[in-house]
Amino acid sequence: MTGVKRFLSTGETRAGLALLLPLLAFALLAPAMFPGDPMAIVGEPLLRPFQNSAFPLGTDRLGRDVLAGLAHGARTSLLVGLAAALSALCVGAVIGTIAGFGGRLLDETLMRLTEAFQTVPAFLLALAFVSVIGPSLSSVVLAIALGAWPAPARVARAEVLSIREKDYVAAARVVGKRPAQIAFIEILPNALPPVLALSSVIVASAILIEAALSFLGLGDPNRVTWGGMIAEGRTVLRSASYLSIIPGVALVITVLAIYLLGEGAAKARLAKRSYV
Repeated sequence: MTGVKRFLSTGETRAGLALLLPLLAFALLAPAMFPGDPMAIVGEPLLRPFQNSAFPLGTDRLGRDVLAGLAHGARTSLLVGLAAALSALCVGAVIGTIAGFGGRLLDETLMRLTEAFQTVPAFLLALAFVSVIGPSLSSVVLAIALGAWPAPARVARAEVLSIREKDYVAAARVVGKRPAQIAFIEILPNALPPVLALSSVIVASAILIEAALSFLGLGDPNRVTWGGMIAEGRTVLRSASYLSIIPGVALVITVLAIYLLGEGAAKARLAKRSYV
């Protein structure tokens, strides 16, 4: 059984895909389904869900379409989660490879730097970074990646330390390959699978941190975000609780779907090891 089949055969993967695929389609089709500005005032304020067929999920206190905001907010959340995870994995893999292959002094220096970043909670680091740089989509992505790269770096370093003594690495040295070639062409590709296994955790964490920053008013002001929608509904929580509940449920479903996919991937890896 191939790795993809093992991954798709787990119950967690199927449940995660059942939750995530409709959300992805919803996010990708948001510009076609809601071509206008999702922040535009389009109707009467505080219409409740299913009260008006033109606005199935109602409107907020300014008269903006909640369903349009939910769709465009999904795009923002998924974009931030994927971009931050990709950035963190790339930086972490490179630093971990250099630390594991570059000698004791370089290893000690980079690992102390990694530990320094790990001592600061990721959310507080992101909060401080965005507060200084200013709220924008790129600054939010960078802020989240800044707190997420140490875990991939440590995993990559551990893998490189175990791989660098393999026979094919020694053969690469014998034929005269440069250290950088050996590290990034021979070793890193074989060290990547455990590093990539962290992607689901990083994506889920990034989505939650982005929502928290937006809730505090530090998200991109030019984009609809689920955290911003939850914060907007907080002011009318007693009379229109749906304004916070709807994006909150969407956030929970997204994080749960990503977590289930991560569990499915972990089970697939365990099944592969037991099969081997």
